[in-house]
Amino acid sequence: MPRPPLFPAILALAAALFATPSTAAETRTAIFAGGCFWCVEEAFDAVPGVVSTTSGYTGGTVERPTYEQVTAGGTGHYEAVEVSYDPARVSYEALLDTFWRNVDPFDARGQFCDKGASYRSAIFAGEAEQAAAAASKRKVEARFGRTVATAILPAQAFWPAESYHQDFHRTNALKYKFYKYNCGRAQRLEEIWGKPPGA
Repeated sequence: MPRPPLFPAILALAAALFATPSTAAETRTAIFAGGCFWCVEEAFDAVPGVVSTTSGYTGGTVERPTYEQVTAGGTGHYEAVEVSYDPARVSYEALLDTFWRNVDPFDARGQFCDKGASYRSAIFAGEAEQAAAAASKRKVEARFGRTVATAILPAQAFWPAESYHQDFHRTNALKYKFYKYNCGRAQRLEEIWGKPPGA
């Protein structure tokens, strides 16, 4: 008995329906320090292709530091954000662009109203990311004709911050907006980089 013309299509559909589900999309991580980690989280949460952001501490010598230890100084840590992203949707270079547009690259003492070692800006790059990070820094220096204070450092252990710091821009929106405005962050960023796209 001859098979109907749709038989191959039906077989293909059945194979697709009963196939073993593929593994989840590959994700990678990148670590950026840009002063207050609440603000850095907010910036990266808005980037399509970013899967999640985690506020924390990196670059220091103490394991599992607390917020009080880091802000008091002496541990060597930076407030930082670990960005988990889908490289099929957003490139590391695009994340670098987001980082630069959300920091004052010329301030060696901290960021905006927050001064001190833990608030300095830095890119913590893995071996595969070093070249792209360095190239992005040279691009910023060429654009402004000035030396950039932001450091590019080897990726180090990252310690998540206390739970109350995570997603602070969402869980404490009013307090966050009050802090951000009074810190002068948005105003200084516009002064350096111009109005954000779509503003």
